[in-house]
Amino acid sequence: MTADLDPAHSPHSQRAVCWPLRLAACLVGVLLSLSGMAASPPAAPEGSLGFWLEEAWLRNPQAKAVDAREGEARAAQELASGLTPEPGSVSVGALNDQLNSNRGKREIAVELNAYLWLPGQKAAREAEAESRFDEVGARRAALRLELAGALREAWWTLAAARNSARLAVGRLETARALASEVQRRYQAGDLSRIDANLAQMEMQAAEAESIDADSSLLQAEHVFRALTGAPAPSSISAERPATPGHGGTKPLAPETFSPSPLHPQLTAAAAASRSARAKVKVAEESRRAAPEVSLLALRERSDFNESYSDSIGIRLKIPFSSGALVRRESSAAQAEADQSDAEMQRLEQRVELDAMRARQALQAAERQYALAEQRRTLSSDSLRLAEKSFALGEADLATLLRIRSAAYAADTFLGRQGIARAAAISRLNQTLGVLP
Repeated sequence: MTADLDPAHSPHSQRAVCWPLRLAACLVGVLLSLSGMAASPPAAPEGSLGFWLEEAWLRNPQAKAVDAREGEARAAQELASGLTPEPGSVSVGALNDQLNSNRGKREIAVELNAYLWLPGQKAAREAEAESRFDEVGARRAALRLELAGALREAWWTLAAARNSARLAVGRLETARALASEVQRRYQAGDLSRIDANLAQMEMQAAEAESIDADSSLLQAEHVFRALTGAPAPSSISAERPATPGHGGTKPLAPETFSPSPLHPQLTAAAAASRSARAKVKVAEESRRAAPEVSLLALRERSDFNESYSDSIGIRLKIPFSSGALVRRESSAAQAEADQSDAEMQRLEQRVELDAMRARQALQAAERQYALAEQRRTLSSDSLRLAEKSFALGEADLATLLRIRSAAYAADTFLGRQGIARAAAISRLNQTLGVLP
């Protein structure tokens, strides 16, 4: 019986080798899980409105203005949190008698000036700066919602134009095939020249409609590109009806929808009202100009025989209050606050009415779409029977063209109502303040 002398094949050595590998694997798994937890949420797909809203926001010139306003608000916060309401100053002066007696008189004065906060003024300024910063953030969200509304309209205008162009191409292909068949049967003597002319007229009408549809599609693509700076995507996805606060993903019945208190436009109006009220408080606490305290250092002598003497003094300057000036500032701030409150109330009513109209429009679009589906089913069945009868010589060309026109109108109406229903959902989300 021989012992295994190879340490690589001993059980103890195998366990010793496996433990570091297992530990390394565990550490890798932990790091991967932590990196997955810290990873940012996936970006919106290219075919969604959320993706193109970000693209439109990056090229929106008003977004840069909001960034500048945010910098202004931050600067106001820094000023309000300072030790003094205004920057201090230093004054340096010199006096001598060289131009007249020249007896050696010299005087050098240095004065350091600083302004003081009035009682309650610093807290009012800080509150006003904070409200201004909140107002900038609220206006940014309202601007994004406004941009989303323009993008939604361009989105569904593009979808409608594509649907019209697709239907026009289908109509043109069908008309060309019919014209070729009618021409063949006319030359064979089965159909009259009037039938051949009718088929040619139908084909020309389809070509004219196709040209108009292509022109409308080109215009819709230009509008979309002007907003986003990029060509339109190949696929256009629809939104789902959602309530604010659920990220636009929770579908509900249309009659349960109501504007959220966090509606960006309502939030911006409320922030503007708070900012205006804060300005009123600042005006009430600023009854006079800021007091000024000065520290004076003086070094002087009377003639050449005397040595310099140093002295230090302090001075306090308290400006008088002007009743008319205070009333002017307070009245102006109060007027702005009252106007902001009135605009907020009017906006609340308008948003509520817009949401009600959007709900009704969505319900009407749902009913129209259901009717459009029924109409298309009937027209497709009639067209199938008419084409069979025409091929067997049991129906004339005029009857076939009339039924085919009705079927084309039904297809057009169904496509238009499908897009109208999706656009109604987007408009309802817009009135509720839900971003894509």
